[in-house]
Amino acid sequence: MKVLVVEDDRSVGQFVKRGLEEQRIQADLVADGMEALEWASRAEYDVVVLDLRLPGLSGQEVLRTLRDRGVDTPVLVLTAQDAVESKVQALRTGADDYVTKPFAFEELLARVEALYRRPRDIALPVLKVEDMEIDTGKHEVRRDGTVLDLTPKEYSVLEYLARNAGRVMTRTLITEYAWGYHFDPGTNVVDVVINRLRKKVDRDFKPKLIHTVRGVGYVLKA
Repeated sequence: MKVLVVEDDRSVGQFVKRGLEEQRIQADLVADGMEALEWASRAEYDVVVLDLRLPGLSGQEVLRTLRDRGVDTPVLVLTAQDAVESKVQALRTGADDYVTKPFAFEELLARVEALYRRPRDIALPVLKVEDMEIDTGKHEVRRDGTVLDLTPKEYSVLEYLARNAGRVMTRTLITEYAWGYHFDPGTNVVDVVINRLRKKVDRDFKPKLIHTVRGVGYVLKA
């Protein structure tokens, strides 16, 4: 097993790394959010142990970006916040489990081992709307057999619309899904991403799939 430990408290990080290595588990330690994102994106690890409070980029942002990029490595969140809201937010962002600080190493080890044993070859669904297919496992979108080159945010917005095909989704709901609950709902970032998606999804294909409902939001339908 190979584990990436992301912890800016050197004593805690070394404690976890040493404990894992004593169990003959290969462990790398990084202390910065940007560095963690770079290392974890390589998908060389079986489990990531991720602290939420990091310099450079928060653990929450690291986790969200990894999931947007399609990195499905199991993530065990370390948090000093024992509030239910913090745990729920981490899980909704894509965490697989969490341990609250202070923690016993035996518990952390057991949870890491459980995540390592979890089957990861379960086929994820393919969403279909007319001639467009979204492979949620590969984060790949095809229209009439042509692979579309989407950014992580474009993919996230399109997948959300596809999961709710035929339903009008408000800008607020789209923003909360793709950017998080603390993102400014007054920004026009959703409209910008939708415009880019239209050029990639609809411009060279028929029928048009992305529709605007004035004053409300957007809907994906034929």
